[in-house]
Amino acid sequence: MEASFWHQKWERGDIGFHETEVNPLLIEHFEKLNPAKGSRVFLPLCGKTRDIAWLLACGYRVVGAELSELAVNELFKELGLEPEISKIGELARYSAKGIDILVGDIFDVSAEYLGPLSAIYDRAALVALPAGIREQYALHLMNITGAAPQLLISYEYNQLLMAGPPFSVNEHEVKQHYGSTYQLKPVERKNVEGGLKGKVDTIEIAWLLQKAK
Repeated sequence: MEASFWHQKWERGDIGFHETEVNPLLIEHFEKLNPAKGSRVFLPLCGKTRDIAWLLACGYRVVGAELSELAVNELFKELGLEPEISKIGELARYSAKGIDILVGDIFDVSAEYLGPLSAIYDRAALVALPAGIREQYALHLMNITGAAPQLLISYEYNQLLMAGPPFSVNEHEVKQHYGSTYQLKPVERKNVEGGLKGKVDTIEIAWLLQKAK
């Protein structure tokens, strides 16, 4: 999936993946990861998700990574925050009280840039990436976060009936990417009302990933 694909989606406003409400699975399951209040939560490929406002309101600090500068500008505008912008390696860093967003390629994000984290919330990152990149992404994510506890949202549907993104990432694949490092627990499975993009019967799964002891 080329960077230009996502830039064009944001420029055209073709952002059906952007949820207008906070994700119910985040509200229901995030605190099962036991992150300390005031600690930092990483959202990879975060877009301008409203989930960030919810996490901030709950007393967490947020660090995100997002390819589209347009999305990040809209995010800060919707949060009512004026970011300070600085350069960090190949990335731009947008910062305000309680929030840092790294703008650029997720694979240019390092552990040094992220700083200490208590948890990861992946609602739309793994499922946004084509099969050939998901393994690389999962390894990179674990490397830069020290395999922090994670709430992962995935979808399962018949990929033959619809091209992604979001892509179908089944239980076997989730375990393939993360099973050697994390203990994986599916905590909720639910049907997507009306089907994904109104087309295909889809199951949405919330996973808790805790580092194996």
